Amino acid sequence: MVLPVTTLEHLFGARAAAIEPDVIAPTLAAELRRSLAGGLTRYALLDRGSYEVTTLPVKSTGDLLSIAFDLAVRVGAAQTGRTLRVDEARLLRLVPGDYLLAHHDRLHDDAPVEVTLDLSPAPVPGAEIHYRRRGQVFFRVPCAPGSVVVVERGPTVTCNHAYVSRLHPGAEVVRLVTLLRDVEK
Repeated sequence: MVLPVTTLEHLFGARAAAIEPDVIAPTLAAELRRSLAGGLTRYALLDRGSYEVTTLPVKSTGDLLSIAFDLAVRVGAAQTGRTLRVDEARLLRLVPGDYLLAHHDRLHDDAPVEVTLDLSPAPVPGAEIHYRRRGQVFFRVPCAPGSVVVVERGPTVTCNHAYVSRLHPGAEVVRLVTLLRDVEK
C-alpha cells in the first residue's frame, strides 16, 4: 500500500509511506532476534519512552545483519526511486507497558528514508507505529511480523511506537529501524 502525496506537503513531509507485507521469512526474523538481542539496554525516561534498544554497526558484512541491511536498502530504493545506503540502525524491543513518544523523536533537515523491519514473533494488537506530520497522524503501521515499512522523513515528520498493552502478557514487538540516506555521487 502506497500513500500518494499530491499537495505541497511533499516539500515538508513524507513523500513515500508504504508497507510491504511478508517480506521477511519467519526463520530469518527469528535468527535476527536471537543474534541481536544480547546488546539490548533498557531505556526508561518515562516522559520519552520505555523500551529496550541497541545501536547497531552499519558497516556489517557477511552476516545476518548485512542481509537485513541489504533488504532495507532494496525495499527503500524500490519505494522511493533513490540510491540509498544505511546511515544508522537500531533494534527496538517493546514488551507490555512499553512505548516511544513522538514528542522526543528527532527531526531531520534532509529527507532520509526510514525503513523498519518487523521482526516480531507474532502480531500484537494495538502495537502500531504512528507517523505524524506536524503532530497529526498520517500513517499507521500495525505490528505485522515479516513486513517492511518505508517512510521518507522530512523536517516535519516524527514517529512514535504505541503503547504495548498489558492485556497481552508475553507480547513482544521487535523492530529493526534503519535510517537510509542518499549515496553520494
